[in-house]
Amino acid sequence: MSLNCVDAAIELANDYEAPLLLIASRRQIDAEEFGGGYVNNWTTQEFAKYVIDNDQKGKILLARDHGGPWQSTKEVGENLSLRRAMDSAKLSYLRDLEAGFQVLHIDPSVDIHSSPNVDEILDRVFDLYDYCWTHAQRLGREVIFEVGTEEQSGSTNTQEELDYTLNELLKFCKKNNIPQPSFVVIQTGTRVMETRNVGSFDTPLRVANELPAEIQVPKMIEICNRYGIMMKEHNTDYLSDEALQWHPRLGIHAANVAPEFGVAETVALLDVLEKNNLQGLADDFLKLSYDSKKWEKWMLDGTTASDRDRSIISGHYVFSKPGCDEIKAKARKDLAKKQIDLDSHLKNEVKKSIFRYMKNFRMAGV
Repeated sequence: MSLNCVDAAIELANDYEAPLLLIASRRQIDAEEFGGGYVNNWTTQEFAKYVIDNDQKGKILLARDHGGPWQSTKEVGENLSLRRAMDSAKLSYLRDLEAGFQVLHIDPSVDIHSSPNVDEILDRVFDLYDYCWTHAQRLGREVIFEVGTEEQSGSTNTQEELDYTLNELLKFCKKNNIPQPSFVVIQTGTRVMETRNVGSFDTPLRVANELPAEIQVPKMIEICNRYGIMMKEHNTDYLSDEALQWHPRLGIHAANVAPEFGVAETVALLDVLEKNNLQGLADDFLKLSYDSKKWEKWMLDGTTASDRDRSIISGHYVFSKPGCDEIKAKARKDLAKKQIDLDSHLKNEVKKSIFRYMKNFRMAGV
């Protein structure tokens, strides 16, 4: 979500000798041809180089999240056709492989022109999968695959759908002599809106026509285990400690978290500014973030969120904007007089947020 977040993850992975995946969506980090991304204005190459150079013990896995057609705002903005969007996604994957990414998420769940059925989506998965594997072989790169075939909705997949998807995937891999995916993304009843998880996983209330997560998830994991594929949960942010502690017990193999860490850093930035009489800089940041309108997609219908809440939700999107650089430069100077290192402070606050997951997932010896 930011340079501080990347540094926090690298340090925790090395300190606790626990493997962590740094998973970049195409909006966060992308190839130079697509204008890079909003995280530290890095291109794929720059991001990979930074992580590899700083990951002393080699504990970080570089991973692409949501690679696929129209997963880049550029492809959506240019209203690309399916064929053009697929070619564009392939170029992005090629740059990932060249840069040293080790995990690729094949996700053609977005379509700006139609609502494809599961077989059409699987055809796109196979095309991208074959392309990535062929180029990984050519480049001499080891790569593992994660597959996702639908957008996160906060509900759960049907068992029949998962079984069909995995069966078709394995048939494709066998036929083409390609290694099967290591992970499949499964709807486990998690969905992030505002600064809450509004899915069914963490609620005691039953959801109509849906098995509760504690019954459904083990059944899905059973199907995954039958095919020898691990289950990956997306949108894990803001779950309670109790819900997180259920993850290893249920046998969930991996989980993605993102905006929670960006929000943690934003809250820490505002807190340190306001507690040190730098309200003017805090107000400037709040305005910069609010005006970005990056909060819009996160808002619930009928929300009661204030403008400040909206600014906090979208703060991490503007960390690399020139306006934020200026605010931070002024803050660093003023805070240094009080022996406060702004970036160390922010990084440590993000570390606390990441460590909550490591602790609850039993990844840190505590």
